[in-house]
Amino acid sequence: MRNTVCYFFSFLVEAIILWQYSSHLFSSKRTPWKKLSILCILYFILFFVSLSEFIWLNVALYFLLNFIFLVTQYDLNYYSGLFHSSILTAVMAMSELIVYGITKRFTPHFLDNDREFYHFLVFAVFSKLIFFAVIYVLMHLMQRPKKNTGQYDKSVFLFIYIPLTSIFIMFIFISISESVPLSSSLDWMIAVGAVFLLAANLLVFGINQYNQKKNMEFTEMQLLLQQESDSAQYYEMLRLQNENQRILIHDIKKHLQSIDMLNDQKEHDKIGTYIRQLILSSDLKECSRLCDHEMLNSILCRYMRQCTDSHITFHADIRSRTMDFIADNDLTSLFCNLLDNAIAAAGIVPDSFVEINTSKHEKTSFVIITVINSCRKNPFSGKGRQLSTDKTDKIRHGFGLKSIHKTISKYHGNMQMYYNDDTLTFHTIITLKQQEL
Repeated sequence: MRNTVCYFFSFLVEAIILWQYSSHLFSSKRTPWKKLSILCILYFILFFVSLSEFIWLNVALYFLLNFIFLVTQYDLNYYSGLFHSSILTAVMAMSELIVYGITKRFTPHFLDNDREFYHFLVFAVFSKLIFFAVIYVLMHLMQRPKKNTGQYDKSVFLFIYIPLTSIFIMFIFISISESVPLSSSLDWMIAVGAVFLLAANLLVFGINQYNQKKNMEFTEMQLLLQQESDSAQYYEMLRLQNENQRILIHDIKKHLQSIDMLNDQKEHDKIGTYIRQLILSSDLKECSRLCDHEMLNSILCRYMRQCTDSHITFHADIRSRTMDFIADNDLTSLFCNLLDNAIAAAGIVPDSFVEINTSKHEKTSFVIITVINSCRKNPFSGKGRQLSTDKTDKIRHGFGLKSIHKTISKYHGNMQMYYNDDTLTFHTIITLKQQEL
């Protein structure tokens, strides 16, 4: 009966580890409740067969049922299912053999005394901690960065410190049980403590996975809100432009009458000036398409409207498909912060301008982003050539630049900035390495 409890506990932990492994790496094609039901059925079968204590049958069935679970509940082909099921089976067997070898080497009588249940439970916890630690490393090594989340955060490997520390503590438990005769109550406390230690490991990583999922959902929600805000401003700008064009068309008869009057008076110079004013009117300018990237086009149109309202000349030359490899959230952070800084600096200069260009070096994977804007004075100050600011809120100064640096480092790029005293212009040159889509 007591061994049955240990078997049940072992398969419960293995089912939890399989759930985390598969959910972390693969796209599901079933609802969570259906997956959970299938997982419970398969592992109950495995549990009841294991009571026969026929080792090779248990291993083969473990491999087969994991394979069935992976290929039926996730978007995996048979070859991938066989591969991952083999990994799980090999690591599970390896973890138990490692613990068995350690106990036989350092505590040869650990499993050969009258208190076998407590020691067998400690043995099970020890082996599952190693199983969990190895699987955790493997699932993060095999995980591919998702397209809209940028590069993968390697700081998750710091979490491996937790199971490694727990494994060391388990080894101490086993050594104490072997070296010092313990009462039944102390054996029971060590066994329960080992179970709690394993549960704490699973709980910490489960909470971490949950927080990562929520952070991703929050980021996606923020991105959707930003897209909606940009789209709303973009379409509002188009509405105002169309309205101004209709007003101009409505007044065209009056303009023609004025030109006709000037023509009767032989005022040819005034006629030429009048026509140029009409041609150069912002109401006749098309601004619906600045580039072929929808998100970036909305951002650029919004900032072009800001420049127009602030009497700043705005020019954008975005070469086709140069920005497709950048995730929308990174694109928003990078270009919005660059243009915010450029417009803020150019807004206090007469006849100012902002110019932004993107291009790709031929036969290379490098994309160049160049921003040139008018700037009244050199913003670099001090021995460290730090950027200064004219903003009243000094505390918040620098967060935009930090966000730019963070995005650039994510795409393995670099940034150079300099000030041209002759032309009173500030130059920003960013090089990014284009990633495969």
